[in-house]
Amino acid sequence: MGLLENIKTPADLKKLPVRMLDEVAAEIREKIIKVTERNGGHLASSLGAVDIIVALYYVFDFSKDKLIFDVGHQSYAHKILSERLDLFETIRTEGGLSGFPSITESKYDAFTVGHAGTSIAASLGYCYSRDKLKDDYFVISFVGDASLFNGENLEAIFANDKKPEKLLIILNDNGMSISKNSNGLYKVLTKMSLKRRYSKFMNVMDKIFGWNFIGRFLKNVKAAFKRSLDPYVVFDTVGIKYVGAFDGHNIKLMVDMFNDFKQAPRATMLHFKTKKGKGYEPAENNADIYHGVSANGNGVAKGFSSLVSPLGEKLISKRNDVVFLTAGMAIGTGLSDLMRSRPDKVFDVGISEEYCVTLAAGMAISGLKPIVCMYSTFLQRAYDQTVIDVCLQNLPVVFMIDRAGLVGNDGATHQGVFDLSYLRHIPNMTVLCPKDGNELEDMLDYALELNAPVAIRYPNGAITKFETVSKFSADKLWEVVKTGGNTAILACGPRVLEVAEKASEQIPVTVINARTVKPLDTAVLDNIADKNIVTLEENAEFGGFGSAVTEYYAAKGVKASVKVVGIKDSFVEHASVGAQMKNNRLDVESVIDLIK
Repeated sequence: MGLLENIKTPADLKKLPVRMLDEVAAEIREKIIKVTERNGGHLASSLGAVDIIVALYYVFDFSKDKLIFDVGHQSYAHKILSERLDLFETIRTEGGLSGFPSITESKYDAFTVGHAGTSIAASLGYCYSRDKLKDDYFVISFVGDASLFNGENLEAIFANDKKPEKLLIILNDNGMSISKNSNGLYKVLTKMSLKRRYSKFMNVMDKIFGWNFIGRFLKNVKAAFKRSLDPYVVFDTVGIKYVGAFDGHNIKLMVDMFNDFKQAPRATMLHFKTKKGKGYEPAENNADIYHGVSANGNGVAKGFSSLVSPLGEKLISKRNDVVFLTAGMAIGTGLSDLMRSRPDKVFDVGISEEYCVTLAAGMAISGLKPIVCMYSTFLQRAYDQTVIDVCLQNLPVVFMIDRAGLVGNDGATHQGVFDLSYLRHIPNMTVLCPKDGNELEDMLDYALELNAPVAIRYPNGAITKFETVSKFSADKLWEVVKTGGNTAILACGPRVLEVAEKASEQIPVTVINARTVKPLDTAVLDNIADKNIVTLEENAEFGGFGSAVTEYYAAKGVKASVKVVGIKDSFVEHASVGAQMKNNRLDVESVIDLIK
């Protein structure tokens, strides 16, 4: 019988001697590997964070203390130790545990997270509220995967020069973001390892020379040397004591450090170096690939993203002005191969979406044709930059929006179901939705010639093979795939197009590949105005493609019959994409029932 199965509550962990915590950590890793390979999820990051989390749970009481994760994909050990061991088998499955912390799931989840950069601000909010209400608890901000350098975290750190007590910032430094860290500020971290060697040297000099003239001189030299050697001395000026860097896999050391912090709880940042993928050799050797794995354990599933590097190679060979940008997700968006073959043409700015978009705007206004590759859920973080810096100036920036639509088991924080709504209303923006790789290539060529902002959105997952009735062009925006019946299905996106085609095999309908959301194909809309129209989209029903269709008819004074089917007015929780489609009436049976 192992140790872990007897740890039903955090109090059970505290009953063990410190020397047994390494064994607990090993069993937690074994559990994470087993379940994640079956269910899919964030593997490498969670494995690297296990030892820190075990030490935190050994020292703090998270029934009252607050542990707030940044991003949240490093939280698997936290879930296991917080009365959810027996439920961990259900993680990322419908009705089971979320893959991220969620306040609706457990009292131990202090803040719902899924995007980078939020934990320090949320932690400060907890601290200020605690002090105003005269409450008493510790607040721990767990920052990792390079998200410390996200703008929101830096804003929280530098907003003022005083910080509340009993605030502990854990910097889990695994040298990565989603893929290998490219942030220039990250290089500052690597210099911190010099600090400990320097401190040992100065301690020896103190013992030799004491407090005589030479000793005082050395003290002055020490202060000057420290300022030049320690870039993180700046944290002292904003009320945060920096301590590090230390081994993030030495549990006994961390237990001692956390106990020391509790005795003198000035706002502190503890910097720990960890190994992403720790304890699982494939993940240690390929941490970027094993950042997220599919349910079969074979790494990141391929789809439209697998076409990005090959298409990039073709574009670059034809024109010298094309460059690609991403924000810490080169692998997920399919840019990693192009990054290796043409590093001069790919810019990875780290977890800095706002900077990424404005950087693209600066490139576009000065002669380049930037293509921004980003997940739908992360592009919404750069909404202001998209509106003001790109669209207001009508700059030729192309957005390749991956993970647009339902994303399955990643859950509510990662659904790409808002981009049609937040993009189509922006002046100068064109919004396109390819059904397959051929249309993606045609749309890229079209976008680069348009010399204006263009968004091309596509889902994750395998690409469906469709027959082409009419090739995409400026003169042929939509594709009438099939005609028949009194109902026309306007399908916006490949998965709902597949649903529409399958429905047409059972009932007589007209099927239209509505591959542009802005502009609409008004000629087609005019031709089908007398039919019963059903719009299908993997986007919020409010403000999306269906709304655009109803607005068009309303503006013309046409009393068309339009049923809008998309994502309901609620956040979509984790489940398979198929289940999410069915829950939102986007499956074949639901569409047929709607039409009959």
